[in-house]
Amino acid sequence: MRLFVAIDLTPEIRAALAELMDELHPLTAAVRWVKPEGMHVTLKFIGEMPEAKLGAIRACLEQVHTATPVEIAVRDVGFFPNQRQPRVFWVGIAATPNLAELAAQVETALAALGIPREKRTFVPHLTLGRIRPAPETARGLGQLRERMAMLTERKFGHLTANEFHLYQSKLSPKGAEYRKLASFPFVRT
Repeated sequence: MRLFVAIDLTPEIRAALAELMDELHPLTAAVRWVKPEGMHVTLKFIGEMPEAKLGAIRACLEQVHTATPVEIAVRDVGFFPNQRQPRVFWVGIAATPNLAELAAQVETALAALGIPREKRTFVPHLTLGRIRPAPETARGLGQLRERMAMLTERKFGHLTANEFHLYQSKLSPKGAEYRKLASFPFVRT
């Protein structure tokens, strides 16, 4: 089973992001947009795991905690790795420091099971779409970049998180489908 750990978004944030995608979709055919209902703040992509390890994964995640909830503001837009050679179109996450601490605790907890640590620095974001490879990429991407310049200060909402979730991801031709397997309240004083 393909697994990941994430924090859910509020319906209001999902609606604001859907509105943004509706605005931007007509500008270019270069972006394969994600479904707003599937967006989440990923703490850890685990990957393929045998179902037999599910109980041990849950037990490790139950140990993760912080003293306060995580405050998250969803704002700004950008490209990974950069605007000149974009592969991913994203919306940024500004959060209290305990979001990165929470992600680090999830990494540490799962490393005890032999699940490899992420080599890249934790950069919280929401993927809006993936850029299709050339030559299709060139069509309309300039318009998207121009519109992005007007969106740099746009805000899409705020949430207070006190739990995260273990999800199963099933890939299909229609896109990924997510199933929540377990929830973990993480605020403990």
